[in-house]
Amino acid sequence: MKTIKETTNCNAVYGLGVIGSIIYFISKATGFWMGVLGILKAVVWPAIITYELFQFLYK
Repeated sequence: MKTIKETTNCNAVYGLGVIGSIIYFISKATGFWMGVLGILKAVVWPAIITYELFQFLYK
């Protein structure tokens, strides 16, 4: 029996967001390690934005 997996466009939007944020953070990096830190930030940016948004909304 063949299983059909449903997917959403959210993965594509998240992927484009990660690529865009990697480009942004690397372009702002002043050195190699800041570029590495930028890549790490690009992976976790949705969590940071969500945290900051909740902190702003529920002061």
